[in-house]
Amino acid sequence: MNSDLPKVMHPLAGVPMFLHALKAGIECGAERVVIVAGHGADMVAGAAANHDSEVEIVIQEQQLGTADAVKQARDNLGDFDGNVIVLYGDTPFIRTETLDAMLLARRKGAAVVVLGFEAAKPGNYGRLMLNGQNELTAIIEAKDASPEQKAVTLCNSGVICADAGLLFDLVAQVGNNNASGEYYLTDIVALATARGQQCAVVTCDEAETLGINSRAELAMAEQAFQARARAEAMENGVALAAPDSVFFAFDSVIGRDAVIGPNVVFGPGVTIESGAEIRAFCHLEGCHVSQGAVVGPFARLRPGAELAEDVRVGNFVEIKNTTLGEGAKANHLSYIGDAKIGARTNIGAGTIICNYDGILKHRTEIGDGTFIGSNTTLVAPVRLGRDAMTAAGSVITKEVPDGAMAISRSEQINKSGFVQRFFSRLKATKAARSVEK
Repeated sequence: MNSDLPKVMHPLAGVPMFLHALKAGIECGAERVVIVAGHGADMVAGAAANHDSEVEIVIQEQQLGTADAVKQARDNLGDFDGNVIVLYGDTPFIRTETLDAMLLARRKGAAVVVLGFEAAKPGNYGRLMLNGQNELTAIIEAKDASPEQKAVTLCNSGVICADAGLLFDLVAQVGNNNASGEYYLTDIVALATARGQQCAVVTCDEAETLGINSRAELAMAEQAFQARARAEAMENGVALAAPDSVFFAFDSVIGRDAVIGPNVVFGPGVTIESGAEIRAFCHLEGCHVSQGAVVGPFARLRPGAELAEDVRVGNFVEIKNTTLGEGAKANHLSYIGDAKIGARTNIGAGTIICNYDGILKHRTEIGDGTFIGSNTTLVAPVRLGRDAMTAAGSVITKEVPDGAMAISRSEQINKSGFVQRFFSRLKATKAARSVEK
Protein backbone atom coordinates (compact mmCIF):
# COMPACT_ATOMS: atom_id res chain seq x y z
CA MET A 1 0.00 0.00 0.00
CA ASN A 2 3.08 2.27 0.30
CA SER A 3 1.68 3.58 3.59
CA ASP A 4 2.48 3.89 7.30
CA LEU A 5 -1.01 2.51 7.94
CA PRO A 6 -1.43 -1.29 8.22
CA LYS A 7 -3.10 -2.64 5.10
CA VAL A 8 -6.25 -3.87 6.85
CA MET A 9 -6.74 -0.43 8.43
CA HIS A 10 -7.23 1.27 5.07
CA PRO A 11 -10.86 2.39 4.78
CA LEU A 12 -13.40 0.63 2.61
CA ALA A 13 -16.97 1.99 2.66
CA GLY A 14 -16.11 4.21 5.60
CA VAL A 15 -14.43 1.68 7.92
CA PRO A 16 -11.15 -0.28 8.08
CA MET A 17 -11.40 -3.04 5.51
CA PHE A 18 -11.04 -5.89 8.03
CA LEU A 19 -14.31 -4.89 9.70
CA HIS A 20 -16.19 -6.18 6.64
CA ALA A 21 -14.94 -9.71 7.30
CA LEU A 22 -15.63 -9.26 11.01
CA LYS A 23 -19.20 -8.19 10.28
CA ALA A 24 -19.84 -11.23 8.05
CA GLY A 25 -18.54 -13.58 10.73
CA ILE A 26 -20.60 -12.03 13.49
CA GLU A 27 -23.76 -12.05 11.36
CA CYS A 28 -23.45 -15.79 10.73
CA GLY A 29 -23.68 -16.37 14.48
CA ALA A 30 -20.09 -16.37 15.77
CA GLU A 31 -19.92 -16.81 19.54
CA ARG A 32 -16.22 -15.90 19.76
CA VAL A 33 -14.05 -13.64 17.59
CA VAL A 34 -10.27 -13.84 17.68
CA ILE A 35 -8.20 -11.48 15.54
CA VAL A 36 -4.62 -12.50 14.80
CA ALA A 37 -2.71 -9.28 14.23
CA GLY A 38 0.86 -8.38 13.37
CA HIS A 39 2.03 -4.98 12.16
CA GLY A 40 -0.06 -2.18 13.65
CA ALA A 41 -1.82 -4.49 16.11
CA ASP A 42 -2.72 -1.63 18.47
CA MET A 43 -4.60 0.21 15.72
CA VAL A 44 -6.36 -2.98 14.65
CA ALA A 45 -7.34 -3.74 18.24
CA GLY A 46 -8.71 -0.23 18.74
CA ALA A 47 -10.82 -0.34 15.58
CA ALA A 48 -12.13 -3.80 16.45
CA ALA A 49 -13.03 -2.76 20.01
CA ASN A 50 -15.04 0.18 18.68
CA HIS A 51 -17.04 -2.27 16.59
CA ASP A 52 -17.42 -5.13 19.08
CA SER A 53 -16.09 -5.09 22.63
CA GLU A 54 -15.99 -8.93 22.77
CA VAL A 55 -13.24 -9.27 20.17
CA GLU A 56 -10.04 -10.98 21.38
CA ILE A 57 -6.65 -9.97 19.94
CA VAL A 58 -3.60 -12.20 19.68
CA ILE A 59 -0.25 -11.26 18.19
CA GLN A 60 1.68 -13.15 15.53
CA GLU A 61 5.18 -11.87 16.31
CA GLN A 62 6.74 -13.36 13.17
CA GLN A 63 4.81 -13.75 9.93
CA LEU A 64 5.59 -17.40 9.22
CA GLY A 65 2.49 -18.26 7.21
CA THR A 66 -1.25 -18.71 7.52
CA ALA A 67 -1.06 -21.95 9.52
CA ASP A 68 1.23 -20.26 12.02
CA ALA A 69 -1.23 -17.36 12.26
CA VAL A 70 -4.10 -19.72 13.08
CA LYS A 71 -1.90 -21.48 15.65
CA GLN A 72 -1.65 -18.21 17.62
CA ALA A 73 -5.37 -18.46 18.44
CA ARG A 74 -5.11 -21.92 19.99
CA ASP A 75 -4.74 -20.72 23.58
CA ASN A 76 -7.78 -18.46 23.21
CA LEU A 77 -9.97 -21.17 21.70
CA GLY A 78 -8.60 -24.21 23.51
CA ASP A 79 -11.84 -24.64 25.45
CA PHE A 80 -14.13 -23.84 22.49
CA ASP A 81 -16.37 -26.67 21.32
CA GLY A 82 -17.67 -25.76 17.89
CA ASN A 83 -16.74 -24.73 14.37
CA VAL A 84 -14.00 -22.26 13.54
CA ILE A 85 -14.12 -20.18 10.36
CA VAL A 86 -10.86 -18.57 9.23
CA LEU A 87 -11.36 -15.24 7.45
CA TYR A 88 -8.88 -12.67 6.14
CA GLY A 89 -8.76 -8.97 6.91
CA ASP A 90 -7.85 -8.07 3.33
CA THR A 91 -10.68 -10.13 1.80
CA PRO A 92 -13.72 -8.00 2.68
CA PHE A 93 -16.52 -9.25 0.42
CA ILE A 94 -17.21 -12.76 1.76
CA ARG A 95 -20.97 -12.87 2.37
CA THR A 96 -22.70 -14.20 5.45
CA GLU A 97 -24.76 -16.47 3.17
CA THR A 98 -21.54 -18.06 1.90
CA LEU A 99 -20.35 -18.74 5.44
CA ASP A 100 -23.75 -20.28 6.22
CA ALA A 101 -23.28 -22.63 3.24
CA MET A 102 -19.90 -23.69 4.63
CA LEU A 103 -21.44 -24.40 8.04
CA LEU A 104 -24.15 -26.46 6.32
CA ALA A 105 -21.46 -28.54 4.60
CA ARG A 106 -19.92 -29.18 8.02
CA ARG A 107 -23.26 -30.35 9.37
CA LYS A 108 -23.53 -32.76 6.42
CA GLY A 109 -20.33 -34.49 7.50
CA ALA A 110 -17.32 -32.73 5.97
CA ALA A 111 -14.46 -32.50 8.45
CA VAL A 112 -12.87 -29.55 6.64
CA VAL A 113 -14.71 -27.16 4.30
CA VAL A 114 -12.83 -24.86 1.92
CA LEU A 115 -14.30 -21.93 0.02
CA GLY A 116 -13.38 -22.07 -3.65
CA PHE A 117 -14.15 -20.25 -6.88
CA GLU A 118 -13.73 -20.69 -10.61
CA ALA A 119 -11.03 -18.21 -11.59
CA ALA A 120 -11.02 -16.47 -14.97
CA LYS A 121 -7.23 -16.16 -14.63
CA PRO A 122 -5.98 -18.64 -11.99
CA GLY A 123 -2.49 -17.12 -11.93
CA ASN A 124 -0.99 -17.35 -8.44
CA TYR A 125 -4.04 -18.77 -6.69
CA GLY A 126 -3.78 -22.12 -4.95
CA ARG A 127 -5.51 -24.93 -6.87
CA LEU A 128 -8.18 -27.19 -5.35
CA MET A 129 -7.61 -30.85 -6.21
CA LEU A 130 -10.75 -33.03 -6.31
CA ASN A 131 -11.11 -36.81 -6.63
CA GLY A 132 -13.68 -38.69 -8.69
CA GLN A 133 -16.32 -38.18 -5.98
CA ASN A 134 -15.78 -34.39 -6.01
CA GLU A 135 -14.15 -34.59 -2.61
CA LEU A 136 -11.28 -32.21 -1.90
CA THR A 137 -7.97 -34.06 -1.52
CA ALA A 138 -5.38 -31.31 -1.49
CA ILE A 139 -4.69 -27.61 -2.07
CA ILE A 140 -1.58 -26.93 -4.13
CA GLU A 141 0.00 -23.48 -3.99
CA ALA A 142 0.75 -22.09 -7.45
CA LYS A 143 4.49 -21.86 -6.87
CA ASP A 144 4.53 -25.56 -5.90
CA ALA A 145 2.14 -26.76 -8.64
CA SER A 146 2.99 -28.89 -11.66
CA PRO A 147 1.90 -27.74 -15.14
CA GLU A 148 -1.07 -30.14 -14.99
CA GLN A 149 -2.13 -28.78 -11.61
CA LYS A 150 -1.77 -25.21 -12.81
CA ALA A 151 -4.31 -26.00 -15.54
CA VAL A 152 -6.99 -26.42 -12.84
CA THR A 153 -9.27 -23.36 -12.61
CA LEU A 154 -10.97 -24.20 -9.30
CA CYS A 155 -9.04 -22.00 -6.90
CA ASN A 156 -8.68 -21.48 -3.17
CA SER A 157 -10.02 -18.36 -1.46
CA GLY A 158 -8.20 -19.15 1.80
CA VAL A 159 -11.43 -19.29 3.83
CA ILE A 160 -11.68 -22.53 5.80
CA CYS A 161 -14.22 -24.02 8.21
CA ALA A 162 -13.48 -26.92 10.56
CA ASP A 163 -14.12 -28.20 14.06
CA ALA A 164 -11.97 -26.25 16.52
CA GLY A 165 -10.24 -29.27 18.01
CA LEU A 166 -9.53 -30.81 14.62
CA LEU A 167 -8.32 -27.52 13.15
CA PHE A 168 -5.70 -26.92 15.83
CA ASP A 169 -4.66 -30.58 15.79
CA LEU A 170 -4.06 -30.41 12.03
CA VAL A 171 -2.33 -27.04 12.18
CA ALA A 172 0.15 -28.42 14.71
CA GLN A 173 1.25 -31.00 12.11
CA VAL A 174 1.80 -28.54 9.25
CA GLY A 175 5.41 -28.24 8.07
CA ASN A 176 7.20 -25.65 5.97
CA ASN A 177 8.87 -27.82 3.33
CA ASN A 178 7.75 -25.73 0.37
CA ALA A 179 9.04 -23.08 -2.03
CA SER A 180 8.33 -20.22 0.43
CA GLY A 181 9.45 -21.92 3.64
CA GLU A 182 6.10 -20.97 5.22
CA TYR A 183 3.50 -22.90 7.18
CA TYR A 184 0.51 -23.09 4.83
CA LEU A 185 -2.94 -23.45 6.34
CA THR A 186 -3.95 -25.12 3.08
CA ASP A 187 -1.84 -28.18 4.01
CA ILE A 188 -4.48 -29.25 6.55
CA VAL A 189 -6.58 -30.65 3.68
CA ALA A 190 -3.97 -33.23 2.70
CA LEU A 191 -3.38 -34.04 6.36
CA ALA A 192 -7.10 -34.60 6.99
CA THR A 193 -7.48 -36.68 3.81
CA ALA A 194 -4.56 -38.89 4.89
CA ARG A 195 -6.54 -39.62 8.06
CA GLY A 196 -9.52 -40.69 5.99
CA GLN A 197 -11.53 -37.59 6.86
CA GLN A 198 -13.75 -36.01 4.22
CA CYS A 199 -12.95 -32.53 2.93
CA ALA A 200 -15.43 -30.54 0.88
CA VAL A 201 -15.53 -27.42 -1.30
CA VAL A 202 -18.22 -24.73 -1.24
CA THR A 203 -18.01 -22.35 -4.18
CA CYS A 204 -18.85 -18.69 -4.60
CA ASP A 205 -18.48 -16.04 -7.28
CA GLU A 206 -14.89 -14.94 -7.87
CA ALA A 207 -15.76 -11.30 -7.09
CA GLU A 208 -16.68 -12.32 -3.55
CA THR A 209 -13.12 -13.49 -2.91
CA LEU A 210 -11.45 -10.27 -4.04
CA GLY A 211 -8.32 -9.61 -2.04
CA ILE A 212 -6.77 -6.15 -1.61
CA ASN A 213 -3.02 -5.71 -1.92
CA SER A 214 -2.61 -2.22 -3.41
CA ARG A 215 -4.25 1.16 -3.48
CA ALA A 216 -5.47 0.46 -7.01
CA GLU A 217 -7.18 -2.72 -5.79
CA LEU A 218 -8.62 -0.80 -2.84
CA ALA A 219 -10.14 1.74 -5.25
CA MET A 220 -11.58 -1.10 -7.34
CA ALA A 221 -13.02 -2.67 -4.19
CA GLU A 222 -14.66 0.64 -3.23
CA GLN A 223 -16.23 0.86 -6.68
CA ALA A 224 -17.48 -2.71 -6.42
CA PHE A 225 -18.95 -2.13 -2.97
CA GLN A 226 -20.69 1.08 -3.98
CA ALA A 227 -22.13 -0.44 -7.16
CA ARG A 228 -23.60 -3.32 -5.17
CA ALA A 229 -24.90 -1.04 -2.38
CA ARG A 230 -26.61 1.29 -4.87
CA ALA A 231 -28.22 -1.60 -6.71
CA GLU A 232 -29.48 -3.13 -3.45
CA ALA A 233 -30.85 0.21 -2.27
CA MET A 234 -32.87 0.75 -5.45
CA GLU A 235 -34.05 -2.87 -5.42
CA ASN A 236 -35.30 -2.25 -1.86
CA GLY A 237 -37.33 0.76 -2.98
CA VAL A 238 -34.94 3.66 -2.35
CA ALA A 239 -35.03 6.49 -4.90
CA LEU A 240 -31.54 7.54 -6.02
CA ALA A 241 -31.65 10.55 -8.33
CA ALA A 242 -28.02 10.10 -9.43
CA PRO A 243 -26.87 6.68 -8.19
CA ASP A 244 -23.22 6.98 -9.22
CA SER A 245 -22.79 10.10 -7.05
CA VAL A 246 -24.16 8.55 -3.83
CA PHE A 247 -21.70 6.83 -1.48
CA PHE A 248 -22.83 4.38 1.20
CA ALA A 249 -21.01 3.07 4.27
CA PHE A 250 -20.75 -0.61 5.09
CA ASP A 251 -23.71 -0.43 7.50
CA SER A 252 -26.02 2.19 5.91
CA VAL A 253 -29.71 1.44 6.47
CA ILE A 254 -32.08 3.23 4.07
CA GLY A 255 -35.84 2.64 4.22
CA ARG A 256 -38.20 2.05 1.35
CA ASP A 257 -39.45 5.19 -0.42
CA ALA A 258 -36.63 7.28 1.01
CA VAL A 259 -35.34 9.80 -1.54
CA ILE A 260 -31.59 10.38 -1.82
CA GLY A 261 -30.40 13.30 -3.94
CA PRO A 262 -27.15 13.66 -5.88
CA ASN A 263 -23.74 13.77 -4.19
CA VAL A 264 -24.84 12.47 -0.80
CA VAL A 265 -22.19 10.74 1.32
CA PHE A 266 -23.06 8.34 4.15
CA GLY A 267 -20.52 7.65 6.88
CA PRO A 268 -20.88 4.71 9.28
CA GLY A 269 -23.89 4.36 11.56
CA VAL A 270 -26.64 6.05 9.52
CA THR A 271 -30.30 5.00 9.48
CA ILE A 272 -32.77 6.75 7.16
CA GLU A 273 -36.40 5.78 7.68
CA SER A 274 -38.95 5.21 4.95
CA GLY A 275 -40.24 8.37 3.30
CA ALA A 276 -37.42 10.65 4.46
CA GLU A 277 -35.59 12.81 1.93
CA ILE A 278 -31.87 13.63 1.85
CA ARG A 279 -31.25 16.38 -0.66
CA ALA A 280 -28.09 17.06 -2.69
CA PHE A 281 -24.60 17.49 -1.24
CA CYS A 282 -25.28 16.27 2.30
CA HIS A 283 -22.85 14.38 4.53
CA LEU A 284 -24.26 12.10 7.25
CA GLU A 285 -22.62 9.88 9.86
CA GLY A 286 -23.77 8.27 13.10
CA CYS A 287 -27.28 9.69 12.83
CA HIS A 288 -30.95 8.71 12.58
CA VAL A 289 -33.46 10.43 10.30
CA SER A 290 -37.13 9.62 10.86
CA GLN A 291 -40.00 9.27 8.45
CA GLY A 292 -41.04 12.45 6.66
CA ALA A 293 -37.93 14.40 7.61
CA VAL A 294 -36.16 16.46 4.95
CA VAL A 295 -32.42 17.17 5.15
CA GLY A 296 -30.42 19.53 2.96
CA PRO A 297 -29.25 20.49 0.52
CA PHE A 298 -25.72 21.08 1.81
CA ALA A 299 -26.40 19.88 5.36
CA ARG A 300 -24.17 17.91 7.70
CA LEU A 301 -25.42 15.45 10.31
CA ARG A 302 -22.76 14.28 12.72
CA PRO A 303 -22.78 11.44 15.29
CA GLY A 304 -25.64 11.64 17.74
CA ALA A 305 -27.98 13.61 15.50
CA GLU A 306 -31.53 12.29 16.00
CA LEU A 307 -34.25 13.75 13.78
CA ALA A 308 -37.86 12.96 14.64
CA GLU A 309 -40.68 12.78 12.10
CA ASP A 310 -41.23 15.75 9.77
CA VAL A 311 -38.13 17.62 10.91
CA ARG A 312 -36.62 20.10 8.45
CA VAL A 313 -32.86 20.66 8.32
CA GLY A 314 -31.83 23.03 5.54
CA ASN A 315 -28.80 24.36 3.73
CA PHE A 316 -25.50 24.81 5.56
CA VAL A 317 -26.85 23.51 8.86
CA GLU A 318 -24.63 21.27 10.99
CA ILE A 319 -26.10 19.13 13.77
CA LYS A 320 -24.14 17.07 16.30
CA ASN A 321 -25.25 15.05 19.34
CA THR A 322 -28.67 16.67 19.22
CA THR A 323 -32.28 15.50 19.14
CA LEU A 324 -34.83 17.49 17.15
CA GLY A 325 -38.44 16.86 18.13
CA GLU A 326 -41.25 16.21 15.70
CA GLY A 327 -41.78 19.04 13.22
CA ALA A 328 -38.79 21.10 14.42
CA LYS A 329 -37.05 23.25 11.80
CA ALA A 330 -33.51 24.53 11.32
CA ASN A 331 -33.53 25.71 7.74
CA HIS A 332 -30.52 27.98 7.26
CA LEU A 333 -26.88 28.51 8.22
CA SER A 334 -26.81 27.16 11.78
CA TYR A 335 -24.66 25.06 14.10
CA ILE A 336 -26.59 23.00 16.65
CA GLY A 337 -24.50 20.85 19.00
CA ASP A 338 -25.15 18.99 22.26
CA ALA A 339 -28.79 20.03 22.45
CA LYS A 340 -32.35 18.86 22.85
CA ILE A 341 -34.74 20.75 20.59
CA GLY A 342 -38.47 20.50 21.27
CA ALA A 343 -41.23 19.63 18.83
CA ARG A 344 -42.34 22.39 16.42
CA THR A 345 -39.47 24.66 17.48
CA ASN A 346 -38.09 26.95 14.78
CA ILE A 347 -34.37 27.67 14.71
CA GLY A 348 -33.79 30.95 12.85
CA ALA A 349 -31.09 31.54 10.24
CA GLY A 350 -27.58 31.99 11.61
CA THR A 351 -28.29 30.48 15.04
CA ILE A 352 -25.21 29.18 16.81
CA ILE A 353 -25.07 27.04 19.93
CA CYS A 354 -21.82 27.66 21.80
CA ASN A 355 -21.45 24.21 23.34
CA TYR A 356 -17.69 24.10 24.00
CA ASP A 357 -15.79 26.26 26.46
CA GLY A 358 -12.36 25.01 25.42
CA ILE A 359 -12.35 22.21 28.00
CA LEU A 360 -15.86 20.79 28.38
CA LYS A 361 -19.00 20.37 26.27
CA HIS A 362 -22.28 21.76 27.67
CA ARG A 363 -25.95 21.02 26.91
CA THR A 364 -28.71 23.29 25.64
CA GLU A 365 -32.41 22.50 26.05
CA ILE A 366 -35.16 24.23 24.07
CA GLY A 367 -38.80 23.45 24.80
CA ASP A 368 -41.64 22.68 22.39
CA GLY A 369 -42.93 25.42 20.13
CA THR A 370 -40.15 27.90 20.81
CA PHE A 371 -39.01 30.43 18.19
CA ILE A 372 -35.31 31.21 18.00
CA GLY A 373 -34.75 34.51 16.17
CA SER A 374 -32.20 34.83 13.40
CA ASN A 375 -28.57 35.26 14.41
CA THR A 376 -29.17 34.16 17.99
CA THR A 377 -26.19 32.87 19.97
CA LEU A 378 -27.04 30.36 22.70
CA VAL A 379 -24.21 30.05 25.24
CA ALA A 380 -24.47 26.61 26.89
CA PRO A 381 -25.38 25.43 29.39
CA VAL A 382 -28.70 27.16 28.94
CA ARG A 383 -32.39 26.27 28.94
CA LEU A 384 -35.28 27.85 27.03
CA GLY A 385 -38.84 26.94 28.00
CA ARG A 386 -41.89 26.04 25.95
CA ASP A 387 -43.39 28.59 23.54
CA ALA A 388 -40.57 31.03 24.29
CA MET A 389 -38.86 33.39 21.84
CA THR A 390 -35.51 35.08 21.35
CA ALA A 391 -35.13 38.38 19.53
CA ALA A 392 -32.95 38.37 16.44
CA GLY A 393 -29.29 39.04 17.19
CA SER A 394 -29.53 38.09 20.87
CA VAL A 395 -26.82 36.41 22.94
CA ILE A 396 -28.62 34.12 25.40
CA THR A 397 -26.72 33.18 28.55
CA LYS A 398 -29.57 32.76 31.06
CA GLU A 399 -32.69 30.62 31.28
CA VAL A 400 -35.71 31.83 29.30
CA PRO A 401 -38.99 30.88 31.03
CA ASP A 402 -41.98 29.36 29.26
CA GLY A 403 -43.73 31.87 27.01
CA ALA A 404 -41.12 34.61 27.55
CA MET A 405 -39.34 36.78 25.00
CA ALA A 406 -35.58 37.12 25.55
CA ILE A 407 -33.80 40.20 24.23
CA SER A 408 -30.06 40.43 24.84
CA ARG A 409 -28.39 43.00 22.62
CA SER A 410 -27.03 46.54 23.00
CA GLU A 411 -29.28 49.53 22.34
CA GLN A 412 -29.01 50.96 18.81
CA ILE A 413 -27.53 54.48 18.60
CA ASN A 414 -27.70 56.60 15.40
CA LYS A 415 -25.01 59.33 15.06
CA SER A 416 -26.13 61.95 12.53
CA GLY A 417 -23.52 62.96 9.93
CA PHE A 418 -20.95 60.55 11.37
CA VAL A 419 -20.13 58.75 8.12
CA GLN A 420 -19.15 61.87 6.17
CA ARG A 421 -17.00 63.21 9.02
CA PHE A 422 -15.37 59.83 9.58
CA PHE A 423 -14.35 59.23 5.97
CA SER A 424 -13.18 62.83 5.52
CA ARG A 425 -10.84 62.35 8.46
CA LEU A 426 -9.51 59.07 7.03
CA LYS A 427 -8.90 60.64 3.59
CA ALA A 428 -7.00 63.53 5.17
CA THR A 429 -4.79 61.15 7.12
CA LYS A 430 -4.05 59.14 3.98
CA ALA A 431 -3.15 62.31 2.03
CA ALA A 432 -0.81 63.48 4.78
CA ARG A 433 1.04 60.17 4.79
CA SER A 434 1.46 60.33 1.00
CA VAL A 435 3.11 63.77 1.28
CA GLU A 436 5.50 62.48 3.94
CA LYS A 437 6.63 59.70 1.62
